Amino acid sequence: MRSRLGKGLLAAVLIAPLAFTGTAQADSPGNSVRKLVRAVKGENVKRHLKVLDLIGKANGNTRVDGTRGYDLSRDYVATALRLAGYKVTIQPFEFEFEGYKTPPVLQRTAPEPKSFAHVTEFNEVGASAAGAVTARVQPVDVVLPPPATPGSTSGCEAADFAGFTRGDIALVQRGTCGFADKVANAVAAGASAVILFNEGQPGRTTARVNPAIGENVPVPVFFTSFGVGNELATKPGTTVKLSFDKLVETRTSYNVLAESRWGDDDNVVMAGAHLDSVQPGPGINDNGSGTAGVLEVALRMAGHKTANKVRFGFWGGEEFGLLGSNHYVANLSAEEKAKIALYLNFDMIASPNFTYEVYDGDGDVFGTPGPEGSARIEKDFQAFYTSRGLPYKASEFDGRSDYKAFIDAGIPGGGLFTGAEKIKTEEEARIWGGTAGVEYDPCYHAPCDTIKNIDDTALDVNSDAIATLMGTYAYSADAVDGIRTADPRRTAVARVSGDGHGHGHDKAELS
Repeated sequence: MRSRLGKGLLAAVLIAPLAFTGTAQADSPGNSVRKLVRAVKGENVKRHLKVLDLIGKANGNTRVDGTRGYDLSRDYVATALRLAGYKVTIQPFEFEFEGYKTPPVLQRTAPEPKSFAHVTEFNEVGASAAGAVTARVQPVDVVLPPPATPGSTSGCEAADFAGFTRGDIALVQRGTCGFADKVANAVAAGASAVILFNEGQPGRTTARVNPAIGENVPVPVFFTSFGVGNELATKPGTTVKLSFDKLVETRTSYNVLAESRWGDDDNVVMAGAHLDSVQPGPGINDNGSGTAGVLEVALRMAGHKTANKVRFGFWGGEEFGLLGSNHYVANLSAEEKAKIALYLNFDMIASPNFTYEVYDGDGDVFGTPGPEGSARIEKDFQAFYTSRGLPYKASEFDGRSDYKAFIDAGIPGGGLFTGAEKIKTEEEARIWGGTAGVEYDPCYHAPCDTIKNIDDTALDVNSDAIATLMGTYAYSADAVDGIRTADPRRTAVARVSGDGHGHGHDKAELS
């Protein structure tokens, strides 16, 4: 399999870029942008996704940093860009990998055997201990059906564990007090493991919660959806098998940087996307979609001799906390930062239950604007959608993707997003189609984020949007970047929103 995959990937790398290579031609800006947008076709973007999907399938269904799946993804992107004529740099960095050796397991062994789905029905809590436990489940002061509003006090007091049998698995409902208090009380009562489950009110049903449980927890802790917790709590005599084969080690990941060999060095127009996936899945929407869109635009731009230098970044370590983009920006001098006219970020641009979202550069919706120039980027993306007769909405500049390091450094930023783990509303379904009451991406961070988890229309439209703005700014970024002063150093902008983690690592919830 390894040798066959290598040959297949090599063929894909060699054949796909050939149409994009050749001597760069000078042209009028308007004609060049129109030609670029026509050349960027959704079917070609999809071909890159198919290669990334193949890489994932052949390497344990993952492209997470520090694995062969990631390294092959890096090599595919880097080779295609080199063949197109770009100056390509591979930038390594070390990081602490936190994951597992084998996928976590949660199974009911009695009264009727049943396996629950990792990610969509349950998740391990990474701060807990490793371990494998098979034991009876003992509900602790749970409230079923749940109260109309959050208010369960399950596990909040030591007295809740009166009569708890040591060695059982404590089943504890979310609500009222902190997760750390619930877990500490369960451990003190002798629980061999703890299963926390979501409380059950609207908006508090899924398994997509990252509980803050404190440090040095000596037993495995899982978090489940309300549906799983309710099922375990209401079947008498339930026993469960769970396992968490935890792995923490230092690994190396890589950024891929590609720069044009022409254009004004003092005006660098930059676009980027994160290349890594999470460990449970191959990450074809998150973020193969952004990677493929940026890659295809870069390959097609190789034939256009632009006034400004263009640079493309494909980031590692996003899912571990924006590590690659932070490493890149932190290692730029003040003068190098000042030369970057703007940065455009593309993270999840083809969600299957999508909305079209533009980062709120002026802050008029969410109150957190980007650096000066970000408002113009937002307006230019809005103008693109308007030109296509497509509705759009604002997405918060909340620091959850790779634009954060750039806007923190005072570099104008913007980008697109089509939604992740949040639920689509009925109003949004009327506007964009799709299904209300379902996540924008039901396979977000899950094993099912494969080539089947892509909306082709959103992928095509948003790739055209990348081409439109990158093409436009490659000829003139003055409207965004303004007139430079004699002192080229930028003033860093202090950011208070977001937690400095990638969208894959949401801020840990206390309760």
